Parts: sequence; C-alpha cells; structure tokens
Amino acid sequence: MDFTFTEEQQAATEAAKAVFAGAAPDAVPSPALTPGAVADDFDRPLWAKLADADLLSLLLDPAHGGAGLDPIALCLVLRESAKVLARVPLLETSAVALAVQRYGAKELAEDLLPRVGRGELVLTAAAHGSTGHDPAPLAVTARRRDNDEWVLDGVQTAVPWAQHADRIAVPAHTGEGRTVLALIPRDRTGVTLTDQVSTSGELLAEVRLDSVRTAPHETITEGAAWEWLHALLTTGTCAQALGLGERVLTMSAEYTSQREQFGFPVATFQAVAVQAADRYIDLRAMEVTLWQAAWRLSTGAGGALPLAGDVAVAKIWASDGVRRTVQTAQHLHGGFGADTDYPLHRYHAWAKQLELSLGPAAAHEETLGDLLAAHPLG
Repeated sequence: MDFTFTEEQQAATEAAKAVFAGAAPDAVPSPALTPGAVADDFDRPLWAKLADADLLSLLLDPAHGGAGLDPIALCLVLRESAKVLARVPLLETSAVALAVQRYGAKELAEDLLPRVGRGELVLTAAAHGSTGHDPAPLAVTARRRDNDEWVLDGVQTAVPWAQHADRIAVPAHTGEGRTVLALIPRDRTGVTLTDQVSTSGELLAEVRLDSVRTAPHETITEGAAWEWLHALLTTGTCAQALGLGERVLTMSAEYTSQREQFGFPVATFQAVAVQAADRYIDLRAMEVTLWQAAWRLSTGAGGALPLAGDVAVAKIWASDGVRRTVQTAQHLHGGFGADTDYPLHRYHAWAKQLELSLGPAAAHEETLGDLLAAHPLG
C-alpha cells in the first residue's frame, strides 16, 4: 500500500506554505482584549494571494478553471492555514463549491464556480442548526411551490463569514422528511443576519429566514448532498485542528529548549519530556484518522462502517487531541503562555473553537455508537 501523497497534492502543500509564510497570527487585536469581534472582515489580501496561487480553484474541475484535485489536497492546505491562524473562509468556500460541483444544477455550477476560483465569490455553510446541538436541517423548513420555487423558514446559528459571503448554503427539511440544500444570496429578501462572536474572536452570524424564496436551480435536492458537505466540513475542521496542534507543539518544544531551570533547559526534565511525548502521540493519532476520513471522501471507498464513522473517529481525536495539546502547551509555558504579547493564547482560543465546531468529541462518540449498533462488525 502506498501512503504517500501525489505530486499534485505535494505541490499544493508547497504552494500553501509559500502563501501562508507571510501571514502573522497576531495581525488582528487579541480576542482576550477585544470585547467584540477582532475584525470587521476576513483577511482580503491573503484571500487574493490564495486566488493568485490557484489554491481557491484547487478542487474545481478544469471546465471551471480548476485543478481537479480532491479533498485530501484541500486538507493539506487547511493544515498549513491553521499553523498561522489564517483568517480566510477557505474551508467553507471550497467545501460548498465542491458540493455544488458534485450535486448542483449545471446552471448554478457555471454561475458560481469560475468566480469562486478567481476569488471573486465567497461561500459559506449553515451547519450548526438553531442551537448547535441538533441536526442543522431540522432548524429550517422547506416548502415547494407550484412554480417549483422553494420557500424557507427557520434559524441557523454560528454561521461563519456570513456577513461577507455572497451565498450561504442552508440545509432544510421538507414535509416528506427529505433534506434539501439551498444556496441563498446573503441579501435575498427575508434573510436577516445578527452578529455573533466566536470563541476565537471571529465574527459569526445568526441567520434568520422568513419566507425566503429560492429558484429551482439554487436548491440541491439530491439527498446525499448535505451529508457529504457536512462530512467534508467536519474533516476540514480536523485538518485545521491538526495543523494548529502541530504548530503549538513546536512552540512548546522551542520554548522549553530555551527556558532554563537549575542550570538546565526544562525540556531535559523527564516530566516535561513525557508530557510533550503524549501530545506528539495525540497528533499522530489525529493525523492518521484525518487521512482515513479524507481518503474515503476523496475515493468513495467502502468500509466496515459508512463514511460518517470515519469522520466521527477523526473528529473525536481532533477535538480531544487539540484541546490536550494547547492545555499542555499552556502548562509548559507557565505564566508566559497567558501573555497577550505572545501568540499562544490566540492558538488556545482557536483550538477551543475548532474543538466544538461541528460537534465536540462527545457528540461524535454518540454518532459512532449509533453506527456501530446499526452496523455490527463481523
């Protein structure tokens, strides 16, 4: 078996490293010192650089001006983005664009995807429902009219980048129990956005839909579309958690190698080395479960459990692993870790956001338990 990445995937990683090399984790005010959002907008100059490097069109078909790569390549880029806390809607835009490409109407794909690749269009997804605990499609109802338009009513909370997205992918349930996915313009009549602030200090939005109408080509009725998009968003979040955790462990290694106590670097103390080693093991487990989920997303390969099982395992490790990694880093840094002039506290805030985003470990453990009950392993 060959576990190496392809030349194209490796090239995407190198391009991402080059683009993110100039991004500074402390480029915006500290979330610990800012009562509201840390910024009114995402990092537009960085977004332009991603477009120039063809990283926004990475997953798009050549027909839409893209490179035709897979979710593994996206996860490699997201991993690099999290190391510098890149403030861009890369995951949401890429994931929704790929869902449109796979399941959307030709008219919708031709309208949106070339502009996404050029960085002209921002997409996001409402994935947390009305409370953050219940399935997102249950928070919105979709009614079909005689002219094939859909009418949506409901509320979605904690939608990232919604104030700046050109379209919001909103899952909704129909009277027949099906799930549809509507690509709604932010300024569509009946859409109301209310500002919210994330743990990391980023601007989110509560999206309220009051008899919002969508044209037939704007609504994806394929039942698998939302499940697949949700799996990609969750797997991408795992990739971000891995990249962030790797950077934080590196910061801990650098600090403990320089900090001396009793005339020796504290990194040479057994208690310090053991804690760092435990976090390294966490990161390797996060990595292997991430690539298993990303591989199944990319290839459609089967397994003992449905794809949701591998995604749940990856998110369990990502949520628990990134939390333990930043907690250990804070402990090993001592009081220096809480210094707002040092970036570790920003990574801690981002880690908490990633841990809970799209469900904490406990929620995915429940999902995994249900899947194991429904699919006994022989």
